[in-house]
Amino acid sequence: MITISGTLSKGWISQALGVRFDRDYYFDPSRRHAVDCMCNKHAAERFPGMALFYSESNLGQVNYWDQSQIQIGGIQPNMILGMLLGADFLPADDRDADITANCLAGKDPAELPAPESLLGHELIRLFDEQIARIQNDTRWELRPGPHSHRIADGPRPIPPFFWDTSGWAAIHGAMTSAQKFYGETIFLDIKTEPKTCLQMMQWIAEAFVVLCRHFSDVADLPITSVHVGECSSCMVGPELVESFVVPAASKIGQELGPIRLHSCGPSTRLLEAFSKIANLHSLDLGGETSIRKAREIFGQEMQISVAPLPDHMSADSTGPILAWAKQMLEDNSGGDLQYVYHFEHSYNIDTVRALTDFAKSQPDFQALQPGGR
Repeated sequence: MITISGTLSKGWISQALGVRFDRDYYFDPSRRHAVDCMCNKHAAERFPGMALFYSESNLGQVNYWDQSQIQIGGIQPNMILGMLLGADFLPADDRDADITANCLAGKDPAELPAPESLLGHELIRLFDEQIARIQNDTRWELRPGPHSHRIADGPRPIPPFFWDTSGWAAIHGAMTSAQKFYGETIFLDIKTEPKTCLQMMQWIAEAFVVLCRHFSDVADLPITSVHVGECSSCMVGPELVESFVVPAASKIGQELGPIRLHSCGPSTRLLEAFSKIANLHSLDLGGETSIRKAREIFGQEMQISVAPLPDHMSADSTGPILAWAKQMLEDNSGGDLQYVYHFEHSYNIDTVRALTDFAKSQPDFQALQPGGR
């Protein structure tokens, strides 16, 4: 089966619609819902038939989104954990938010709080209260404004670490989170203090387990699978992936559910190490990784999604992205493959239109529709 879907970035939305992604956007559910609905209405009208909608890159799924869902704490996973550890939230009007860097710099893993104690943090209590308010008031109405409306069938809160109604939880991997919290020195520390770093990454994995379970229970949204974003894994070799990434990701897979592993950089040399992750059921790979090698290691049953390179999407012609798409399809050898992309304002829309048309031309293409399954 061949599918394709894309997400619109905050940078694109800001330029197209003038939306400001300020602090209220992330912490006021009424504002968040009004903006998200406006953005997705615009996407559906401007890009019909493209399964292109507004969401965080690679986290929301168009076929599980509908306008009744209200995002609570819709902030990238390691930023939420970072705020629980003392980092400050840094919204940006026209792009993705961030947190202050290196919130754990100089701290020993022994100083980290018990993961369960994080649930008492005021930020978690705020999100819990927002979820409960929406659950308990089916007549909840958005505040006045041009995009406000009452939701006839009742709203559905989507809790932190989730992005739609699918039950697909999303977290950052332990190595990627460690880089965010400790800085780039983590790549030296894993060589000089491996036991300490392993202990710290295991704590990160356990913290995400505790938080995902909590919000799954509070929002009555059972976990069906877990997206683990290990963006930093491509910065190390397979031996270090096996020593640090595999144990932490395996813990998550064993305790929460089937893993969708994301590695956006060139990761061909890491695929054998990835294969040792417990309960791994799908891969989300960057366009420089060999799909042929992935199929050799994981077989035809493994679900694989793959993203074109930024150079493909910003090119003046559609030639590069189509040549890449055809190569991916050939290397895939008939497995379950999804083309995914995150569209920035500097990209050329003709390139992804061509990619969409190419995917649709395949005999085993299956269209994804908002709210469909």
